[in-house]
This record gives sequence, structure tokens and C-alpha cells, in this order.
Amino acid sequence: MNKTIIFDFDGTLADTLNAVVRISNRLSDEFGYAPTSPETLSQIQNLSSWQIIQESGISVFKLPFLIRRVIYELNHDLQQINLFPTIPETLRQLHQQNYSLYIVTSNSKMNVITILSRYDLVNCFKGIYSGISLFGKHKIINQLLVKEKIKPQQAIYVGDETRDINAAQQSHVLSIAVSWGYNSAQILAQQKPDILIVHPSELMTAIENIWVRNIDYNTL
Repeated sequence: MNKTIIFDFDGTLADTLNAVVRISNRLSDEFGYAPTSPETLSQIQNLSSWQIIQESGISVFKLPFLIRRVIYELNHDLQQINLFPTIPETLRQLHQQNYSLYIVTSNSKMNVITILSRYDLVNCFKGIYSGISLFGKHKIINQLLVKEKIKPQQAIYVGDETRDINAAQQSHVLSIAVSWGYNSAQILAQQKPDILIVHPSELMTAIENIWVRNIDYNTL
């Protein structure tokens, strides 16, 4: 039986929120949107990904260019970015238990590898799929499933944003929403993930439970 876990990276495995906010604020004048203050950040986290874009006022056509700039600037802050507490131990445990681990991210593959390397975790993953596709993440998940010959019912997607949960549902894979990243538990719950957790220490138990609760082993 193949058990596959696909992870989002930013906000799910790596604590990049503060760095991304700093970079985005530096670029706000250039791209034409209001900077984020500490007071408004918590409000933004209660919005869906699409609502955040609408509230910012940024042109949809500028978004791919903004994302590329943020990723480029993020490269200079990598030493300040860490994985969330207990995440390294959980990834090692999953790897030891023969889970097939992948990453699907809007970040660059090199940025992801650089951060994972500090924890000696690169070899825990069978693949890192990178692509700038703000609302087309399900297409990247689908590409992964086809290329790796994985059935949707054999996979769980773990993410911290509403668009992650929507992507998992569009790809017909199970979903775990985590509330320690870019979106709050309240807005994530509205997307009806299969499981919602609030602390990284819950991740291993959530993964084990989701197989028992949701997968019909006779179909694998």
C-alpha cells in the first residue's frame, strides 16, 4: 500500500510569514497595494486567498510578477527562516515509516532545498514540485499524481491556506488544514478540510487518523 503525503511549504512546514510580510511591504509602492500593518495582519488571516487579493487592490495581472519578486527577495532571508517546531521530527518519523513525501509549492525549489538542507531533510522527500500558480495549485498536484503514478485516494495534502484545501478537493485527495500559517482556523474550517489541526505536534496523529477514518484499504 502506497501512502503519500504532499506538503505545502510556506506556512505549513516553514515559518515564512513574517519574512513574506516584510518583503511584500517593501514592494507595496512598486506594485500598487497598501502595506500590511501588525494590526491588519490578523484580519487578513481571516480572509480567503481570493478575498485577500481583492482587499489588497493589486491587479491580478501583476500577481505573478509580485510572487516572483517575493521569491527572489526571500532568497536573501533564508538563514532567518526555520521549520516550525516538531516538524523536522515528524518528517523523519514519516520517512522512517515508509510514507512517500512530496512538496508542492509556489516557492522556488532552490529555496526549499536550502532550508531543508539545514535540517538534513532533503532525502526524506521523493520530489519537490514548484510552480507559480496562485489558484491553479490543483494542476501541480495532478501533475505530481500522474508523474509519480499515485492514485488520488492514496494521497493526503497538507496546507495552511484556503487555496490549499480547495486544490486538494479539486484533485480529489484528502486534506489536512493547519492553522499555524497564513490563514486562521476559522476561515480554514469553512473550506471543510478532512482534518483541521492547530499545532504542529498534532500532525503525526492527524495523518495516522485520516488513513483509518477515510481510506477504504480494499480500493488501494
